[in-house]
Amino acid sequence: MIWDWAFTGRVIPDVLRGLLVTFEATALGSVVAFALGLLLALLRRSRIWAVSRATWLFIEFVRSTPLLVQLYFLFNVLPGIGLRFSSLTTGVIGLGVHYACYAAEVYRAGIGGVPRGQWDAATALSLPTYRVWTSVVLPQAIPRVLPALGNCTISMFKETPLLLAIGVLDLVGAAQEAGADAYRYVEPLTLAGICFLLLSYPASLLVRRLERRVGS
Repeated sequence: MIWDWAFTGRVIPDVLRGLLVTFEATALGSVVAFALGLLLALLRRSRIWAVSRATWLFIEFVRSTPLLVQLYFLFNVLPGIGLRFSSLTTGVIGLGVHYACYAAEVYRAGIGGVPRGQWDAATALSLPTYRVWTSVVLPQAIPRVLPALGNCTISMFKETPLLLAIGVLDLVGAAQEAGADAYRYVEPLTLAGICFLLLSYPASLLVRRLERRVGS
């Protein structure tokens, strides 16, 4: 197939609109994932056995089932219980919950890496529990896990095409729709692939630099 440069120019605006949707889903999904992930990590450390066990079961269930299945479930079940959201909002919830379960394990590793002496010192100073976490533990744990959370964000960015299954026209969805109008898919899908490459690769390099800085 001969590359059609005129057609390429016509579909660029459509692809860019899809890219904005992908950015929105990734950004909002990351906020949900990192906030919920931290909550799940703290619940996993609960001294109440039932809470800790239930949280562990939830995390393992979500991590062990495909994101695509979870998206279908949310899209079809939430309206049935009176929770009606747009396709994009449902997609953000799905991405956020799915990656929160990975972020929770990342946070747990960071918290576990805080030296025992720091915990003992906080205890010796008779700090209240919330001060131990907000002033001692989390300020040391979170910087250590930023590279791993960055990798979660990159993975989420590359999995946004799954949102097409519930009607969200992300980068790939917009490219497919633009191609369907002229029955030419090579140009728009190639542009979508280039966008993913140009954004994911520099982000990966940035995460590697952050890893070296955290490790030094």
